[in-house]
Amino acid sequence: MEVLKGRAWKVGHNIDTDLIIPARYLNRYDADFLASHCLEDIFPQLGQRINPGDILVAGRNFGCGSSREHAPVALKSVGFSCVIAESYARIFYRNAINIGLPVIVAPEAAQSINDQELLEVDPAGGLIRSLSSGRTYRGELLPPFMLEILDSGGLVPHVAGKVGRKCSK
Repeated sequence: MEVLKGRAWKVGHNIDTDLIIPARYLNRYDADFLASHCLEDIFPQLGQRINPGDILVAGRNFGCGSSREHAPVALKSVGFSCVIAESYARIFYRNAINIGLPVIVAPEAAQSINDQELLEVDPAGGLIRSLSSGRTYRGELLPPFMLEILDSGGLVPHVAGKVGRKCSK
């Protein structure tokens, strides 16, 4: 898995799926539409302000609320390369991995990183480095099977690759 680099966008604790993508937009599932409304109540017109590869940094219990897969799809589609948080709602965490969005549990990093710091993140090694402050943080390592899913681009491409390999033998 490649090292990611981008600016931090900082949010607080208990950011629920309705803040990530408001329920009023759940009548559509296409990624571009979801991206255009991602976090709009926190960062108006985020899609016009974010640089592809930027990194979302959150407090405790990120992604709580409903089990909608729309939330990590919106985050990935708007341009976030990963999310760093103190902790996650379990369903959001797995949904993010399943759609190919790296999520790192790193309480010290999430508390210490400031908005718009330039970060370098190695999801496979759990290493987070602030190029702005020079500080380095260690997050929880993802299990190997989750890294495989992320490397494949998500669960569906991962399974399709495994099924394809078995069918071709």
